[in-house]
Amino acid sequence: MGEVLLRDRLTRAGVDATVSSAGLVSEGVVASDGSVRAMSKRGLDLGAHRSRPMTEAMVRSADLVVGMAREHVREAVVLAPDRLPHVFTLRELVRRAEAEGPRRRASGLASESTPGIRLESFDGWLARLSEGRKAAHLLGSNPADDIDDPMGRSRRHYERTAAEIEDLVDRFMVQAFPLTTRVVS
Repeated sequence: MGEVLLRDRLTRAGVDATVSSAGLVSEGVVASDGSVRAMSKRGLDLGAHRSRPMTEAMVRSADLVVGMAREHVREAVVLAPDRLPHVFTLRELVRRAEAEGPRRRASGLASESTPGIRLESFDGWLARLSEGRKAAHLLGSNPADDIDDPMGRSRRHYERTAAEIEDLVDRFMVQAFPLTTRVVS
């Protein structure tokens, strides 16, 4: 659900980005009916989704790795320990982004190739969000970081999870892309 919601919001904001999903589930598992239904209600198609395991190469090549739970983030950091500043749970990312504030205006003038207002680099912003983080902080589970997995639960539970992820993605977009994001309702 996070993948299609984030891709949708980035596209709507005109942000050129590749969004892909990987995790801890075996290769080729289809999205659950509950997830497909929840995204369909939002006009998003999850029917073709197939799971794939996270790899070191994926973690290293990503500008940002977002997990739904600490266990996902821990796995990414085990695969590529130096990528910790680029790996967050969605809840932690939004919490830190809202506490630190949106990407700042970059110093200097915009050039012909980048007209208008320039923002600090995405990497620079993530570095600010990561200040003080340590891999040891990822030990255990924490309801402040983990989004409850709806797998095998009721439609209502899937809908609550989808609504939570949607809210968090929208809040992330406001902080990460403040000049292009309009809150979607």
